[in-house]
Amino acid sequence: MYKRVLQVLVLVVAGSLVYGCSKNTKEDASSTEQGLSPEELAAQTQGTAESQGLEGGAVNEGTGTDLTGAVGSDRIIYFDYDSSEVREEFRPIIEAAVSHVAANPGAVVSLEGHTDERGSREYNLALGERRAQAVQRQMVLLGAAGTQIRTMSYGEERPRDPGHDEAAYAQNRRVEVAY
Repeated sequence: MYKRVLQVLVLVVAGSLVYGCSKNTKEDASSTEQGLSPEELAAQTQGTAESQGLEGGAVNEGTGTDLTGAVGSDRIIYFDYDSSEVREEFRPIIEAAVSHVAANPGAVVSLEGHTDERGSREYNLALGERRAQAVQRQMVLLGAAGTQIRTMSYGEERPRDPGHDEAAYAQNRRVEVAY
């Protein structure tokens, strides 16, 4: 009897290990912390826009902020080199995002942190996350619900400008606000 119970226990543990190891471990760490894969997050964000009746090119009245489609320059917050401090000049972008989530309780705003190519991959992912979290903190301080904000970091993986000079680096040090 004891041998039989031990055999069943070994099989259960082995099966659990196989199942656990077979899961996709390449998900974005911040999405995983939120309980969403990048695909689920994109679908949720897209579904939110559709449920709000937004079509391509829809504009948030009063702010001129495009709520769908590609991220416009009016939804990009730039950062200084090796910094995650949000500059005061980008406060209107953050206020527009706060207004959007306040007016749309089901809406989710994604804050996508990016860096230039200088630094290691790991460092840049962490810096991109700190930048996105800094914008998130500003939004929460202005009254946005934390449950409506998702942060993620792409580090240096998605440059806005593929160049290798200071002008390109300045374009790549950013947080994109995606509705």
